[in-house]
Amino acid sequence: MQRRRNVDVMVEALKPEGKRILDVGCGDGNVVRLLTKKGAHVVGVECSPRQLAKARATPKVGDEDIVEGVGQALPVGDASFDAVVFFHSLHHVPAEVMGQALREAARVLKAGGLLYVSEPIAEGLFFETCKPVDDETQVRALAQAALAHVPGMEPVDDIVFLHTVSMADYAAFRERIVSANAEREAIFDRLDGEMRALFAKNARPAEGGGYEFDQPIRARILRRLHS
Repeated sequence: MQRRRNVDVMVEALKPEGKRILDVGCGDGNVVRLLTKKGAHVVGVECSPRQLAKARATPKVGDEDIVEGVGQALPVGDASFDAVVFFHSLHHVPAEVMGQALREAARVLKAGGLLYVSEPIAEGLFFETCKPVDDETQVRALAQAALAHVPGMEPVDDIVFLHTVSMADYAAFRERIVSANAEREAIFDRLDGEMRALFAKNARPAEGGGYEFDQPIRARILRRLHS
């Protein structure tokens, strides 16, 4: 499996300069800011108060905007974006409305616009380290199944690669996992010893400090059909 940076695959696929891009489930806004720096006009949509606060507390890098909302009812107009991104966020959409979230992506895309969905594959040491806190095997499978057919969209590419997940220490690992779902905090507290031991066992020391894991990723790209 080829080793690539997750964001490099996305930028190569979207060619963001000058485009209007919607980032659904934008978290702390990191991808929003990266795409803005690449010349895109980006709107990030997020429903978590914790993540919204982080995203809005970070200084702007351009004309990006962060709005509150959910994937299954996007707070933007029809045919208003050149690209829609789900960057490790589709599997966080409730299973019963995952298909609706993808139909919403199709709704807000211009004809010929691209839907980019990057999802971690449920395998590898990073997945195994996170598993006691939240086993995402089923929701990640549901995300892939939902992408099999999206009305009004056609498949363009399907890319599987190996991404390196880097973090400073165990505290940074915990914050990364908790930030996506605040309910995980209590589980981390309850399993503190087990989680620290798993991290120590599975994380490898990174060159220059910190720690890293290999994570297989599947990126699927779809195009909005002309009406």
